[in-house]
Amino acid sequence: MDEVRFTAVGRRKESVARVQLLPGKGDIVANGKPYEKYFLRETDRIIITQPLVATNSVAKYNVSANLSGGGLTRQAGALRLGIARALIAAEPESKDLLRKQGYLTRDPRAKERKKYGQKGARKRFQWTKR
Repeated sequence: MDEVRFTAVGRRKESVARVQLLPGKGDIVANGKPYEKYFLRETDRIIITQPLVATNSVAKYNVSANLSGGGLTRQAGALRLGIARALIAAEPESKDLLRKQGYLTRDPRAKERKKYGQKGARKRFQWTKR
């Protein structure tokens, strides 16, 4: 019999994290690498483990994630949302706690599109008098 597996998707800007939560001893793997080797910044590593720490399930589950798009910090944010969503599938009673901490809210901010007749989304071409 195949072991229980909880899956979820987290997104942040252009980054997508496909997360699998398996019963285990607390290993987190991102794109086939241990997350300490993949995410070099300490802040990114803290962001990723926040939902697990909040629910006291750091040593209960192994996390396997497939990350794509964006930069490392954005991928860390997407991974946090994916882990929080997968934790709800595993432990529905933790939903209120994760919601209160803000780990289930998808950050809606995205890059604003460039407008025609302008240099960028907001910046205009320089005005010349003569």
